[in-house]
Amino acid sequence: MENKEEDVRLGANKFSERQPIGTAAQTQDKDYQEPPAAALFDPDELASWSFYRAGIAEFIATFLFLYISIMTVMGVSKSDSKCSTVGIQGIAWAFGGMIFALVYCTAGISGGHINPAVTFGLFLARKLSLTRAFFYMVMQCLGAICGAGVVKGFQKHLYQSKGGGANVVNGGYTKGDGLGAEIVGTFVLVYTVFSATDAKRSARDSHVPILAPLPIGFAVFLVHLATIPITGTGINPARSLGAAIIYNQKSAWDDHVMDILGWTFHRGCTGCSLPPSRHKSNSLQIQVIQTIQLLSSLHSTSRSEL
Repeated sequence: MENKEEDVRLGANKFSERQPIGTAAQTQDKDYQEPPAAALFDPDELASWSFYRAGIAEFIATFLFLYISIMTVMGVSKSDSKCSTVGIQGIAWAFGGMIFALVYCTAGISGGHINPAVTFGLFLARKLSLTRAFFYMVMQCLGAICGAGVVKGFQKHLYQSKGGGANVVNGGYTKGDGLGAEIVGTFVLVYTVFSATDAKRSARDSHVPILAPLPIGFAVFLVHLATIPITGTGINPARSLGAAIIYNQKSAWDDHVMDILGWTFHRGCTGCSLPPSRHKSNSLQIQVIQTIQLLSSLHSTSRSEL
């Protein structure tokens, strides 16, 4: 009995009560290796072919992502009966499945971001340089625009009449509801990306690198199931921007985060007609346009008086 009490006493005192946390814990022996923080600016990247190859991979991946996903949306939208189509579940599977496949294909080339939100999050975590992050975002947006443009080229009338896969806040929801849904959905996605690619898991579970695209794709699938009825699910600035630019109707820009830029695109399209049933006023845009018109009229009046 005494020996058992001694064992308990020694076991309780085996570790000190104060254990290092945070950066202090990283000085001890670890069974994994944290990658070094990326430099803010890395001019040597610009002279490397792998840098441009990664950007091309992001372009192609985002192009294919928009093409497949918006084609699925158009297929569901053109049918009067949702029972005869894949429905919301099929749309969610199209988005999630394409992310799963494309992340698997491009992870070894560019990291498989396919989303400016993911790229920005990894940049803040010092996983890539500002140069690479900016290049990725530009290529992602260009790929999204091209992908949506190809869909419109295949079926222009259907594309314009059925919303073009653009994100809008649906009836019964406020813009605050849409904003909240997009913030939470994007957080779920980026959080899953960071968890699935964590260096600790890669070291301790050898199967995780192979399975990393799976939870990311499932996160996209589940978020779409939850938020398609609210906003059509963006959670990807390139996806929302590309569809809005190609569709280029006021209804697509009214609920867009980039309100001012969106109005600029819309005003630049002389052939854009807005169906009355899709009209949604945007007080911010209206106030900005009214202010610009007022300043222009005041400037013209002052010049005429002179």
